[in-house]
Amino acid sequence: MLFAAQLGTIALALAIIHRPLGHAMALAYTSRRHLRLERWLYRATGVDPDAEQSAGAYARSVIVFSLIGIVLVVAIQLAQPALPWSNGLAAPRLDLALNTAISFVTNTNWQSYSPELTLGYTAQALGLAVQNFLSAAVGLAVAVALFRALAPAARETLGSFWVDLTRGTLRILLPLSFAAAVVLLIGGVVQNLSAPLELTTLTGGTQSIPGGPVASQEAIKLIGTNGGGFFNANSSHPFENPSAATSLLQIVLFLAIPFSLPRTFGEIVGQPRQGRAIVGAMAIMATVSVVLMTAAELAAPGSAPAAAGAALEGKELRFGIPGSTLYASATTLTSTGSVNSMHSSYTAFGGGMAMLNMMLGEVAPGGVGSGMYGMLLLAIIAVFLAGLMIGRTPEYLGKQLGPREMGLASAAVIVSPALVLIGMALSLAVAGLRESVIGESLLSDGAHGFSELLYAFTSAANNNGSAFAGLTANTLWLNLALGVAMLIGRLAPIVLVLMLAGSLAARRALPETSGTLPTHTPLFTGLLIGTTLIISALTYAPALALGPLAEGL
Repeated sequence: MLFAAQLGTIALALAIIHRPLGHAMALAYTSRRHLRLERWLYRATGVDPDAEQSAGAYARSVIVFSLIGIVLVVAIQLAQPALPWSNGLAAPRLDLALNTAISFVTNTNWQSYSPELTLGYTAQALGLAVQNFLSAAVGLAVAVALFRALAPAARETLGSFWVDLTRGTLRILLPLSFAAAVVLLIGGVVQNLSAPLELTTLTGGTQSIPGGPVASQEAIKLIGTNGGGFFNANSSHPFENPSAATSLLQIVLFLAIPFSLPRTFGEIVGQPRQGRAIVGAMAIMATVSVVLMTAAELAAPGSAPAAAGAALEGKELRFGIPGSTLYASATTLTSTGSVNSMHSSYTAFGGGMAMLNMMLGEVAPGGVGSGMYGMLLLAIIAVFLAGLMIGRTPEYLGKQLGPREMGLASAAVIVSPALVLIGMALSLAVAGLRESVIGESLLSDGAHGFSELLYAFTSAANNNGSAFAGLTANTLWLNLALGVAMLIGRLAPIVLVLMLAGSLAARRALPETSGTLPTHTPLFTGLLIGTTLIISALTYAPALALGPLAEGL
């Protein structure tokens, strides 16, 4: 009953948010008016806000902006001893600093370190929190560029990346995050610049209790589907997530934009019903996922969980099983990566479900922007498969799909699985790397140890950022390997999506005929879901069989 009530509350909140937020985002990206602050920023940076970019120029802008961000975040971390409010912390190792910078610039927020013991307030706020805004705005910009390409009229440009980045940050992410931060403060999340408190425990020992600008970073961590915690315990820490009510609010916050973007898409292409078909597919996959994960945890297989009445290890009693599985499902179905329980402590099938959520491609509903353009790639592939079955040239929204478009869409979809499987193969097949992984990183052996590593590469390549909690990832190999997976897993699909957008934008939409496949119907929603599941099953089934399935059986 509690699970149904919580799930219903989330669904109701998203249903209320979906239309107005989706409409507001469509207005933000289609308005011809530049705000005064935006005009000042354009003048300061030398950007012509009325000049649009080709697909190639748009992609180059994304890459250059991202690489500059990585360099700056690395520099901030290495300069930490000289920064104010560093809490006396030293600079992290270069490989860790590079991994962290790539992680936050790519919207992954994978953390191979304990935040409160590694980075001071300034490094977290100036380096990490700033990238939380910018990386989310990049995802939105790429998605909107693809929306424009699918609009009926032919065009040679996709808009301006710099304008889209600025509007996404100032008009969407900043206002939403400010409002969310105020609500979180009211809910008990801390916000200060005080030095850590040194307290004496009941046993006579000492404990350091850090504070920090938590609420402001927590808000964009959620709104931007970033996920990086101010504290090592992430959203199971009472300073980040004080109660069951704030935990439910956090779930709504990181689902809000991804579930509203289909409405934005529908308005920009002039067919709102197309957005409804996509959000329907997202909602069905998300609901099935959370029900299956909750059932696995409540079933509590094994003598110890059965004696406790449920699989309670690694879960906060403030949230219980339903509050934990709702959060775990939502955070792995999006690219948020925030956790309020330890996924490594889940049952084999429950932890496997968290992995499968990411293996779907982060599309149900996925991250801010990235989930939507990932779903559109799958929609294009679904249309192609349907065209093969009925013997017609595939079209999506009137745009004819040729070999070039299908090649780009297919390549973008297989980037993440390739990174996961190659990373796993190198880590376990190369003798020196295998010794490092098994000897230094894995807490468990056998199928569960395999799952720890599989989860890490899946999380990195899909830009999720959550971890299985038993893995020690702060080693030279994993810092570099996961960093490469995060960087390629983010930038390669973006470049391919923008190349696809450039190809589609140049084509004028064809009129519908009796042979046109309707892409706004429940039938297409089902086809889209089937395509998503089949691609994931064919790609990841062997790896899952060696990890969570072997452990569960």
